Amino acid sequence: MSKIEQIITEIEEYIDNCKFQPLSTSKIIVNKDDIDELLAELRLRTPDEIKKYQKIIANKDAILNDAKERSEAMIAEATAHINQLVSEHEIMQKAYNEANQIIEQAQTEAQGILDSATNEANDLRTRAMQYTDDILSNVQSILTTGMNSFESAQSTMMTSLNSSLNVVVESRKELSGQEDEDTASDDSDDDLTVDLL
Repeated sequence: MSKIEQIITEIEEYIDNCKFQPLSTSKIIVNKDDIDELLAELRLRTPDEIKKYQKIIANKDAILNDAKERSEAMIAEATAHINQLVSEHEIMQKAYNEANQIIEQAQTEAQGILDSATNEANDLRTRAMQYTDDILSNVQSILTTGMNSFESAQSTMMTSLNSSLNVVVESRKELSGQEDEDTASDDSDDDLTVDLL
């Protein structure tokens, strides 16, 4: 209980203990000195009590302000932490997306390189086969021409040999004068010529 409340209680008790005026139930007889003393005490205590309550109120406001500041600081810290987590998540998501894009680009480039190498290899194979076929074609043409030339030369040589043989045979006939006897020999020589051809 505060001093003011205590003095007010004393005033109330003093009033309750005062006597009523004769023929009255509402008016009392008060000792002026006693009541003045109580009121003086009340006036004296009032500024101190008011200061005390003002201090309590100020302390209360300070406590509330401190609590408010701490709560705001906690909210700000929590908000900053949440923003950091969101930012880190966004960074991770961005990095993941960039990694996927790099992988896809690398796969596309690798496939392009593989396709290009395959096409180049096929082209080289085709050109090599064509080059080889051209060489074989030239060799075939040379061999065919050579064989035809050889057959022609052989035929010409055999004809010349047969002609020379006939001249020799006729010359021998003329020398021996035995045309009839040499007929068989001529026939056999003709057969030999045919065999040679």
